[in-house]
Amino acid sequence: MAIDAALSPDEIRQHIADNPKKRARDLADQLGVGEAALVAAQGATRIHASPDAIMPGLKPVGEVMALTRNISAVHEKTGIYDNYHSGDHASMILTEEIDLRIFSRHWVHGFAVTTETERGPRHSLQVFDAAGDAIHKIYAREGTDMDAWRHLVSELTTGEVADHVALEPRVPAETPKADPEKADVLRKEWAAMTDTHQFMRLTSKLRMNRLGAYRIAGAPFATALAPCALNDALEALAAQDTQVMLFVGNKGCIQIHSGPVNTLRPMGPWQNIMDPGFNLHLRNDHVAEVWAIEKPTKRGPAISIEAFDKDGALILQMFGRRKESDKIDYTGAYKAIIDGLPTLETEEA
Repeated sequence: MAIDAALSPDEIRQHIADNPKKRARDLADQLGVGEAALVAAQGATRIHASPDAIMPGLKPVGEVMALTRNISAVHEKTGIYDNYHSGDHASMILTEEIDLRIFSRHWVHGFAVTTETERGPRHSLQVFDAAGDAIHKIYAREGTDMDAWRHLVSELTTGEVADHVALEPRVPAETPKADPEKADVLRKEWAAMTDTHQFMRLTSKLRMNRLGAYRIAGAPFATALAPCALNDALEALAAQDTQVMLFVGNKGCIQIHSGPVNTLRPMGPWQNIMDPGFNLHLRNDHVAEVWAIEKPTKRGPAISIEAFDKDGALILQMFGRRKESDKIDYTGAYKAIIDGLPTLETEEA
């Protein structure tokens, strides 16, 4: 049964009217529907959701804001969509500001949305998966060419008119999966890696997943940190000039920030990075496990902090930034930050 079948579009619209300041994802979760059901109920224009349809047409619109989120983190970058590379399994946008990895089979429902705000209409393109969870959103900005934006929307419009959308049940996060009897094989092949992308093939071959492998690998490959270590790392980064690559994603899109972290503004359970061109909104209270990870590569070790929620879903990853073209390598400084973070053993003691 579709997950939004219990509520009619009229009922959804009434809930939206009754909760005008509630975040769309929070209201959708409260109602037990996919967020796409809220968008459809408000009469948004249906568009083709394929990245191959959307991405090539974005460059002419100029500066926009790209948003990719999961349940615990929202990643926002301002820039121009360019340098699109289409692929059967994964596609990419590769610019200094907008850096995306796109998995098109999860791009199912698309909408062009206009929302009335106190500052005037806010225009966006929004894509959702089969369950109605947000995959990627693109927001017009002050510098956006709105004539080009309207032309793009007209090119993408499907002509379908409906205030409801049929959604599938949400697939829960995969629980940690490991085989302790294969721990020695995991460590041996981990040590032999020459590229970080080999890791997922390794875990798949051993019938494990990311978090399951971390739990049995042990040092020097994986070190369990205290849950507070993620916020401690952000505070350390804000206090010094160490640049990172910060990844936030879902099953259909991963969005990457490459650069510094300067301005932190905590608010309730949220830790917020509020830098020019880059914002991150992180639910600190969702962070259940944090791991310091080291993977060998041809260019030297890739050092990361990776955070997971209570269900084992990946919240974000942060790597020390390395850019060979500019002879920039922050991995050593980033490792020094990690070495100063509290471990899980320290916290428990």
